[in-house]
Amino acid sequence: MSEMKIEQQFERLEEIVEALEGEELSLEEAFNVYQEGMNLLKQCNDQMDQVEKKVLALSADGSLSELDREDEE
Repeated sequence: MSEMKIEQQFERLEEIVEALEGEELSLEEAFNVYQEGMNLLKQCNDQMDQVEKKVLALSADGSLSELDREDEE
């Protein structure tokens, strides 16, 4: 699967949920769609984790610096 933006991934996840809630899919199709959804969910989580690690904090002098998670502990 090519790299999709996270917004596109969420849109596809919504389509998958709608398809699974419908009654048009065979059991095999439903399983394949479910599997695609789980893969997309993992990709979304991974991307969100990457973004979280890059969160920037605004310092008192107005400059941006990476948030150091070790400082929080």
